[in-house]
Amino acid sequence: MSCYLHRYETVFISILLLLLLLDGGIARRHESTEDGLEEWGYVEVRPKAHMFWWLYRSPNRVEDPSKPWPIILWLQGGPGASGVGIGNFEEIGPLDTSLKPRNSTWLRKADLLFVDNPVGTGYSFAEDSNLIVKTDEEAATDLTKLLEELFNTNESLQKSPLYIVAESYGGKFAITLGLSALKAIETGKLKLKLGGVALGDSWISPEDFVFSWGPLLKDVSRLDNSGVRKSNSLARKIKQQISKGRYVDATNSWSKLEGVISSSSNHVDIYNFLLNSGESSGSVTTTELSQGMSMKRYSRYLSSLRAFPGGAGLVGDLDSLMDGEIRKKLKIIPPNVTWGGQANFVFSAMAGDFMRPRINEVDELLNKGVSVSVYNGQLDVICSTMGTEAWIEKLKWEGLESFLKMERTPLFCGKEKITKGFTKSYKNLHFYWILGAGHFVPVDQPCIALNMVGAITQSLA
Repeated sequence: MSCYLHRYETVFISILLLLLLLDGGIARRHESTEDGLEEWGYVEVRPKAHMFWWLYRSPNRVEDPSKPWPIILWLQGGPGASGVGIGNFEEIGPLDTSLKPRNSTWLRKADLLFVDNPVGTGYSFAEDSNLIVKTDEEAATDLTKLLEELFNTNESLQKSPLYIVAESYGGKFAITLGLSALKAIETGKLKLKLGGVALGDSWISPEDFVFSWGPLLKDVSRLDNSGVRKSNSLARKIKQQISKGRYVDATNSWSKLEGVISSSSNHVDIYNFLLNSGESSGSVTTTELSQGMSMKRYSRYLSSLRAFPGGAGLVGDLDSLMDGEIRKKLKIIPPNVTWGGQANFVFSAMAGDFMRPRINEVDELLNKGVSVSVYNGQLDVICSTMGTEAWIEKLKWEGLESFLKMERTPLFCGKEKITKGFTKSYKNLHFYWILGAGHFVPVDQPCIALNMVGAITQSLA
């Protein structure tokens, strides 16, 4: 799926027990390291809805009043995948899943704020599963509340421009949060400077992506004409369902399409068409997806890229890490809250919004003058570059025609002049084509991803 879910046991939370375990509630639900370089805590964004955050201060911070040091808010996809776990330890945080330093950490360019969003994701939890959000806008309202709690009383944070950087389904959260945050800033409810929004392999227009899968996989020899016909037939059905506002039906058809793609291609990895997913079943249902079938493919994909001995086993088991050493460090996670224990509920609750496009919201951000950066991995299938280019061309933004006419500039990394990607910009729209990367650009191409985010945030480091 576009977006990924772990298969966790279902955990229901006892309200009475929680009140006893939290021992004073909000007062003790914030911690930091002695050196002040890390802080984390919970914000009760709504009554009985608790969102977890983790802020890292960069040791490379450059103090310059004319160009303040940036903060990156990282939003994971899913919906239901944990930024505190996946984005942090698998992709861009200071440590990897074996708790060894990551040379390519984005802390080299900015401070990093990870959030388990929406409530019910990662360490975030709802005391009643009915409190889990059902739409991108509801998720944005919760995130805006969290930002108000973190920024409004902290003058140090207020000095830094905030860049919302998202991956996969997180792109829809980033767009709706950008608009929600702007409104809160304009009305004086949020003391924050929005630096921009960056959309990494983001699920902005499901219709354009599902129509891209057949032709893309045919071009790279993973589908034949029969497979393309089956794929396009379901894509047309999805388009009709979306046009009629039948989003839950479209989600069901989308899951069937993933099954067709898998069986017709002999299980191509939807995150990287050069790889195989290893799935033995050719048919994937919505129920199976909500239980984490796609997350298994995602985990295998990341595991294949790890350099440490043992792969995804002993030291690379993110579930064990988050519910083991990291839980002990954080100290404030309630004992009966399992990392990702409510993730299944998150995807199920948002099934009615999953296939809803957010192209109009991108237009709105561009028209408000917000910097919007889009980056895509060359090898991605689920949020393919072909699909991303298709929805970009649907923008009504006044600068689109000029943007499309511009020539691309090649990107390099290191001393060797080997082309790693391309980029072009016009006014406040920026696009990065990252070669040799699948769905998870910072994992596949860490060097060029670090350079890219430095350019997006205008970091002085």
